[in-house]
Amino acid sequence: MSNGAPPTTRLRPSTIARYAAGSLGTGGFATLPGLVLTYYLTDNLGVAALFAGVVITVAKLWDVVIDPVIGALTDRQLRRTGTRRGYMLLGALTLPFLFAATFAVPPALGPVVGGIWVLIAFTATATAFSLFQVPYIALPAELTSRYDERTRLLTWRVIVLTAAILLFGGGGPELRSLTGDPVSGYLLMGAVAGVVIAVGMLVATTVAHRGERSVEAPTADRLDIRAHYAAGLHALRRSSPFRALLSTYVLQALATGLMLAGAQYVAKYVMRSEDAVTLLFLALIAPALLAAPVWNLVSRRLGKTRSFRLASLLFVVATLAITVAIWAPGAWLYVPVGLAGVAYAGMQALPMAMLPDVISHDEARHGDNHAGAFSGVWTAGETVGFALSASALTLVLAVTGYVSSTAGGESVQPAAAIDGIVVTFSIVPAVLTVLSLVTLARYRLTRADTDTEPAIDTDANADTEPTIDPAP
Repeated sequence: MSNGAPPTTRLRPSTIARYAAGSLGTGGFATLPGLVLTYYLTDNLGVAALFAGVVITVAKLWDVVIDPVIGALTDRQLRRTGTRRGYMLLGALTLPFLFAATFAVPPALGPVVGGIWVLIAFTATATAFSLFQVPYIALPAELTSRYDERTRLLTWRVIVLTAAILLFGGGGPELRSLTGDPVSGYLLMGAVAGVVIAVGMLVATTVAHRGERSVEAPTADRLDIRAHYAAGLHALRRSSPFRALLSTYVLQALATGLMLAGAQYVAKYVMRSEDAVTLLFLALIAPALLAAPVWNLVSRRLGKTRSFRLASLLFVVATLAITVAIWAPGAWLYVPVGLAGVAYAGMQALPMAMLPDVISHDEARHGDNHAGAFSGVWTAGETVGFALSASALTLVLAVTGYVSSTAGGESVQPAAAIDGIVVTFSIVPAVLTVLSLVTLARYRLTRADTDTEPAIDTDANADTEPTIDPAP
C-alpha cells in the first residue's frame, strides 16, 4: 500500500484558502455552543447549573469515545479509496439540521425534558462535527512535508478561525436578539449558524488528499472497533512528542474554554450588560486576527516551540490582570482581554502547526501513515478540555449559589457567584496555562527532526506548486 509522501513543494494559495475555510465550521461549532449553550440551559430553560454541566459534559465525553474510532476509520478509508473525504462530507451535510435542533427546545417542556432534548441533539451534532473535524486535522501532514509550509498553512487556518469566532461570537447573540423573543431567537441563531458552518466544511472537503488506493484485499482491512481504539492508544504511547504536545493543548483548551463559557456571564453580571458579550469578543478576536501572521513570522525566527511558550506566557499575564475586576469591574477589561487575544492566536496556530510535524516524525520512524489515529486522539483530547471547562464553570456556579432562570425571567446573583465568574475567567485559566508550560517543556522536536528538502521533480499535483526556495 502506498499513498505517496506528502508534497514537498510550496502550497498553492487556493489550497490554503480552501483548507482554511474549514475553520469557518470549526470556529463556529466551538464558539456558539461554548459561548451560549450553558447560558441557554441555565437562563432560558431553567436547568440547574449542575445539571447543565452534566448535559454538556456527557455530550462532549461521547466525542472522546468516538473520535479515536473515527480517526482510525479515516485511515482505513484512505487506504481503501485514496481519500478521507467521505466522512468529512457526511459530517458537513448532517450538522446544520442537528445544530438547529439543539436550540429548538420549547421552554414549556420544563427543565428536565429540555435538558434531555439538548443532551440528545447536541450529542448527535457533536458526532457529525467529529466526522468532519478528525480527518480535517489529519490533512496538513498529507498536504506538505515542509516545516514552515505547515506553519503557513495553519496560520491562515487560524486567521479564518479567529474571524469565525468573531463572526459567531458577535453575530450569534445579535441573531438571537433579532426576534425580540428568546425562544424563536435561539432557533434562528441555530439555523443560520448551522448553514454557515456547513458551507465552510464543504469547501474544505475539496482539498482532501487524492492518493493511491491500497493494493491490499478488502478482507485484509476489516472493520475492527477494538483495533481502532488500539491504534489511537498506540500512537499516544509510542510518540513522546505527541504526548507532550497533546497534554499542553488539552490544558490550554480547558483554559480558553473557561473564558469562552464564562464570557456571557461576565458581560451580564460583572459588566452589567448582556450586549457587552459582543464587545468582549471584539476585544478578544480583533487583536488575534492581526496577531496570527505575526506569530508566523516569530516562529520562523524563534522556532515553533519557543514561540508557543512566549504566546502562553503572554496569555498568563493577560488573564491574571483580569482578576482586578473582582474589586473594580469596568470597560478597562477590554484591554487585558485584547492582550489575551494576541496570545490566543499563537496558542492556536503554533500547536496545530506542530501536530503535522509530530505525525511526520512518527511516520518516518515507523514507516506507516497513522495521521487519522493521531488526529482522532488529538480531537478527543481537545474535547476533554472543553468538556471539563463547562463542568468546571457550572461547578463553580453551583458552589457559589448561582440562581438559574427561564426565558424572559431575571435573577439576582449573590456576590459570591459574581466573584466566582471572575475567577473562572481569570485566575483559573492562568493557572492552567502555567501547568501547560510544564508539559510543553517535554516537547523536543525541532526543524531538523521534521523538515525535508524540496523535491526536484514536482509532478502535476493539483494542490502544490514548484518552488525554488531552499528548505529552511
